This record gives sequence, C-alpha cells and structure tokens, in this order.
Amino acid sequence: MRHNKKSERFSRSQSQRKALIKSLLRAVIIHERITTTTSRAKYLRGEVDGLITWAKKGTLSGKRLAYRVLGDHKLVKKLFDDIGPRFNKVNGGYTRTLTVAKRKGDGASLSLIELTKMVKISKFSKSKASEPENKENLKEEVQRKAPPVADAKPKKGFASGVKKIFKKEKNAV
Repeated sequence: MRHNKKSERFSRSQSQRKALIKSLLRAVIIHERITTTTSRAKYLRGEVDGLITWAKKGTLSGKRLAYRVLGDHKLVKKLFDDIGPRFNKVNGGYTRTLTVAKRKGDGASLSLIELTKMVKISKFSKSKASEPENKENLKEEVQRKAPPVADAKPKKGFASGVKKIFKKEKNAV
C-alpha cells in the first residue's frame, strides 16, 4: 500500500527519479528556463520554490540543504547570491509553467518552466572602461582587437588534395 507516498513516479525507480529531479533542478538554476514535459514541470515547480525560499533566508543551514539537493557549490553560490536576492520582496510564485506544444515522437505535452524574475543578459553590453572616447581611440581599439593578418594563401580545393594523394602513390610504386 502507498500510504503517505505523494511523489510522482515518472515510471522510474527511486534512484532514477532522484537523479532526474536533481538534473532538472540544476538545469533550472543554471539556465533559469527549461522545456520539459508538463508533469515534470508541475512537480519541479514546488521543488524550485523550496530552493528559492532557502536562498531568500540566506542561512548556513539553508546552504547546506541546498547543497544536499543540488550537489554543486557553484550552483548553491549562484542560487544564494543571484537568484535569492531577486525574490526578497516576493512571497511565493517564483516560477511559472507555460504549455508549449506536443512532442512529435510520443505526443507528450511539453511545458516551459522559468523563473518569474529573469535577468536580461546582453551580448553587446560594454563596460565603461572599454568604451573609446572619440573616433581616434575607436580606430586604435579596433586595430588592437583585430587579429594580425598574415599573408594567407588560398586553401586548395578537394580536387588538388586528391591529385596529391595519387601522385604520391605513383611515385611510391
């Protein structure tokens, strides 16, 4: 009998289920948004919210509990230094799940699980120290960052490579 056994099984043994949940939790902490099946996303919602609640408190025992779940000090640091402070003034609702589509292979419904407050990371963001003040400095900076151009010979095509192989064979025989 399964009295007081409330967890999802996901058609796996207990060790496989723990590994799956750990992997998904780590992915959510790293990427802050993942796509998975709807049942997994619904189960993950509570787990991620629990981790963020520990991170909001910022206690040593919370860090130890989070390490026990995540198994990586870098992820615990990211959770407590970056993600936890974002949700300091919010009570609950740290994640959202959105139904995306049906998986083509088996027709399983896919959902997107993401943190509600995400940080926008721009590839083109510049620090003030690296910004040139005028056009002359811009030219100098471009020349510094550009790799040195050597006298590059054009690459030979496939046919010339094949000819070399056959020439070697003729000379070798």
